[in-house]
Amino acid sequence: MTILITGASGFIGRYVCAQLTRDQQPVLAMLRQPSSQLATLRRQVDALGGQGDLVQAIQGDLDQPDLGLDGPVPALEAIIHLGARFAWQLPMAEARRTNVDGALAVARLARQQQTRLVFISGFMLENLAHLARLGIDLNSADKTDWQQVYRRAGGYEASKLEAAIRVREYAREQHLEMVEVQPATVAGDSRTGQLDHQQPLYQLLDNLARGRMAAIPGTPDHWLPLVAVDLLAALIARAALAPATPQRLLALDSRTPSLQGLLAHAAPSLKRRAPTRFLPMGVLATLLRLPGLPRLLNTWPEALHFIQTTRFDTGASDAFLATQGLTHPSIKGVITASSHFYQQQHSPATQQPA
Repeated sequence: MTILITGASGFIGRYVCAQLTRDQQPVLAMLRQPSSQLATLRRQVDALGGQGDLVQAIQGDLDQPDLGLDGPVPALEAIIHLGARFAWQLPMAEARRTNVDGALAVARLARQQQTRLVFISGFMLENLAHLARLGIDLNSADKTDWQQVYRRAGGYEASKLEAAIRVREYAREQHLEMVEVQPATVAGDSRTGQLDHQQPLYQLLDNLARGRMAAIPGTPDHWLPLVAVDLLAALIARAALAPATPQRLLALDSRTPSLQGLLAHAAPSLKRRAPTRFLPMGVLATLLRLPGLPRLLNTWPEALHFIQTTRFDTGASDAFLATQGLTHPSIKGVITASSHFYQQQHSPATQQPA
């Protein structure tokens, strides 16, 4: 049977398609424009070591009622919901339409199919102190003042949090089998360092490489939790197919160094000196309220929420990885590989002529 994937053409989605098809698992990708997107996706899957010919496509759109599906959906083994709208400063209505209403439409499709839903949320759902500061009631979505949450957290993060809570409620009410995978910030491929330019880690490396980081945000205890994209893809694939899967899987490498350590590991590959001074988060947040400064520094206030001091218990997720024969690769090696990849993308030999 087939696994339906939303967001299949995205950075993580391509890796998940490659992981599944490498194991002879057929994939049905929900794409807005299959006629122009499918051939590209298949080539990308082949390049990642998968089998692109095992990827088929159906037309659909998270922004449309009932996903705007073009034709009937075949019987499915599982649905993996990766699709989301990502951007800083997303308007609330736009973020909600795609990330909340779209997620609920996917959950309804899973119920119709009577199949497992693998829902990709985010690690911040395990930061209970942060959720409390935002005013989120984890037990009831309707008891949360979402207008306030969107003002405090920004459209992207708030919509991902709201979607997870509302889909959890729907799954409980409808007795839908659901596995929630909660990724940390996605790092590059542990072997090649391949990292999409839209990923926050890529932007952090870009800031370091371009000399925009004179100081380290926060304190020596602040960190940006990471997970290698290939390990994340393998975990998602197992979450879709493994018979006994925990309801929630925190995809986060607890060995991720502090932000200071991350920058120190990345700097040599970028031919830069890592900053050693610290800038308090409150001061940085205040500076980023100045008009034009976020764009100039390529740093958005919303992104600061993901740099924190909270540490997480990954015991249950690590135990599941072990049962599947998976282990986190060396995260320091992943940081180095990601930095090398960034540097190669920006070396004169790889630049396209104007």
